[in-house]
Amino acid sequence: MREGVIIGDLEDPSVVHGVHGTTGLSQWKCLARRAGLFGTWEAVEWAWIPPGGVSGEHVHTRTEEIYFILSGRGEMTLDGKPHPVGPGSLILTGLGTKHGLRNVGDVGLGWLVIELLSPHTAAVLRGAEPPGRAPRPPTQRGEEDVTNAVVLNLRQTYEVNPRGVFTGPLRSIRLVNLKPGQRAELSAAGEEHTLFTLSGSGEISSGEGAVPLKYGVSVTLPLGTGMTVTAGDAGLEYFLASLEVPGGGAR
Repeated sequence: MREGVIIGDLEDPSVVHGVHGTTGLSQWKCLARRAGLFGTWEAVEWAWIPPGGVSGEHVHTRTEEIYFILSGRGEMTLDGKPHPVGPGSLILTGLGTKHGLRNVGDVGLGWLVIELLSPHTAAVLRGAEPPGRAPRPPTQRGEEDVTNAVVLNLRQTYEVNPRGVFTGPLRSIRLVNLKPGQRAELSAAGEEHTLFTLSGSGEISSGEGAVPLKYGVSVTLPLGTGMTVTAGDAGLEYFLASLEVPGGGAR
């Protein structure tokens, strides 16, 4: 694979005790970190809690966060208000939103987490002058407005522009479905991508090699990389988030 591409999977997750101040055990795996990337990513992670488990309520002051529910039934609390969530639910939590997640089903609740540095935090880390917070545009039609957060079903919309909630340069969140043998090109020129395989099989490849894709395999593409995604015999479905990198051409 081209140097710098970040590959992750769900093998050997860590066991976490008392996540966000609660009791009980959960599982967690980091799939990609800010290191090696040019955009304002903080981390791409997978998390899981058993029936009755809780990821305690907390507030982020430096990162904006995506939750994408992969399995199970849960209740997402946003600023004190509960919202039922299940596979396909997408939750965007902006700065200062108090949020927590409870498993209310009888099987494990798993979700993908993407944390993104706010423009203010990113500027401070670069030693630059922090920008003012951009005015928040109106939320998109069909979204549920919850203070500074949104709950929606990505399987109904398939693509979301998060800028109605987030202040940073996240460009889009998509579900991509490829038919058997179908291909899609991913180019990290001016933007970076993170992909998480949801179902089916296939591979992501460049001139230097290929990585098989199955459930739980993630691929994060820094600036200057380019890949071809090819679906296997059963087709392929994946989650894709794309982050604009201002001034970032191919490197």
